[in-house]
Amino acid sequence: MSRTTRRITGVAVAGICAAALAAPALAAPTAGPDTSKAPGKTQLKIQILSFNDFHGNLETPSGSSGSLQTGPTKTDTTPVGGVEYLATHLKQARVGHPNTVTVAAGDMVGASPLLSAAFHDEPTVEALNDLGLEATSVGNHEFDEGYKELQRLQHGGCIDDGDGANNQNSCPDGTFTGAKFQYLAANVVEKATGKTILPPYWVKNFNGAKIGFIGMTLKETPSIVTASGVAGLQFNDEVKTANALVPVLKKQGVNAIVVLVHQGGTPPANTPYDYTCKGGGSLSADSPIIPIVKNLDPAIDMVISGHTHQPYVCAIPDANGVPRLVTSASSFGRLYNDTEVTYDRRTSDIVRPTEADSVNNLVTRTVAKDPAQTSLIAKYKDLVKAIASKVIGSISADIVRAQSDAGESPLGDLIADAQLADPSVVTGGQTPVVAFMNPGGIRTDLTYKDSKYGEALGQVTYEEAFNVQPFNNYLVSMNLTGQQIYDVLNQQRTGANSGSGAKMLQVNKGFTYTWSKATQKVVDGTVAINGTPVDKAASYRIVTNNFLSDGGDNFPAFQGGTGKYFGGLDIDAFANYLSQPQNANYAPAPATRISVVS
Repeated sequence: MSRTTRRITGVAVAGICAAALAAPALAAPTAGPDTSKAPGKTQLKIQILSFNDFHGNLETPSGSSGSLQTGPTKTDTTPVGGVEYLATHLKQARVGHPNTVTVAAGDMVGASPLLSAAFHDEPTVEALNDLGLEATSVGNHEFDEGYKELQRLQHGGCIDDGDGANNQNSCPDGTFTGAKFQYLAANVVEKATGKTILPPYWVKNFNGAKIGFIGMTLKETPSIVTASGVAGLQFNDEVKTANALVPVLKKQGVNAIVVLVHQGGTPPANTPYDYTCKGGGSLSADSPIIPIVKNLDPAIDMVISGHTHQPYVCAIPDANGVPRLVTSASSFGRLYNDTEVTYDRRTSDIVRPTEADSVNNLVTRTVAKDPAQTSLIAKYKDLVKAIASKVIGSISADIVRAQSDAGESPLGDLIADAQLADPSVVTGGQTPVVAFMNPGGIRTDLTYKDSKYGEALGQVTYEEAFNVQPFNNYLVSMNLTGQQIYDVLNQQRTGANSGSGAKMLQVNKGFTYTWSKATQKVVDGTVAINGTPVDKAASYRIVTNNFLSDGGDNFPAFQGGTGKYFGGLDIDAFANYLSQPQNANYAPAPATRISVVS
């Protein structure tokens, strides 16, 4: 199909400068005449519906990603999710609420299943348009393909991608009009212009009652996104950014302020979907959202968060000790949050909502499917069928990403082996001997029996493999010294990766080591390749993805690698490995590559 390419080259949006914030608001049209002075109309109930970390999950998610804990134990689960059901639940929730708004806290796209990713996430934008999303903050995954692509998703236009090259196809029916909802990026500034790449805030006007929404991603986004995705951008502190916008909004008569921030907290383990901090509960003390909420200007009334994929409704004291509501609705469209706030026309502000005013709701599959969403899914399923349904291999049992006590997973082992075996990273006769895979890049399990993909028992389709590794990262081989390998391993549980943020890299067969619970470091002398201890002074060829190669996930030791060589896509290496005859009916092996001592 031929078509005119219409790439968006950027937008002139007022930006955040070091000295001041003078960006114009992108206000919603006034819904009607100003009735703020009407007698007996001093208070107004407003409904705020929200969700986060949708990640392009148009169809019902599978495996553990398609359920949530609904009882006291982790085995008490209920199947949830799917945009057909999310749309219906949101429509039902709005009934009886004439003053309602639907917002989100980032990662609407990126790390998406093939149904969306194959079309540059255009299907997800169309689905979010249809279900009534009005504004969302950007998240880190909105930068997976760079900020110009994010701007294209906002404003529309097509990519000249060769109509299916690399298993992607922009505008399969010739057009893409972009998002009807507003992306917000208050703390993301283009260095060359000093301006935000998208508006910093958005104002909704309910018959004269105004609520301002400030949208931000986490300031650490550059450390968890491929370097090319954030090149030329500056990510500012969330608290400083939001606080500087408070007087900007107040000057426009907006006293009611809600922050949408793609950063979150961690509730206790085995937490049901409806966890709240009432009754003495709390988020983990090292939750990044806590210092953000504590230090935001007291004029900010509520925080809607994301990123950690957790469910919670909690109140965290502000600088004055006054509780401030913070919510998160898990991920993948499995929950939505419903918060009712009271707007007082005498103060032109909302009364701070409490935990009693907010509830997370299951997106159950017991309601009718939304017809518009069903039609959209059917359209793109037909378009992606040739790519998605191709059988690329077979397995003899479930291959899961759940990690052992030592931090090793069967699926992580398989992916690391696939990376090491990939011929595209061999250059100058140098073949890698070690592979490293970040656990956050493994998005779902490979299941032996999953009718969703339409294959026979044990068969693995391209779509199923893609959903495991959906980032389209490139593999990179490089030289690391033995000492740098030790440094990489020690960075798994120290510094920014300490405590609940630990990230155990998955490694290939033949690479072994032991780490100590006492020191949270590798036991010196235990790192070995095929039984031979690694010499800290020697050089070794390793392979990883370009995300880790750039120091992503707080692994700066990878940045010191030399002789970097870019190979093919990680999903191609994975698919090719599964398709090899010797890997037919692949069975998970015992997790013996990483060991742990007290």
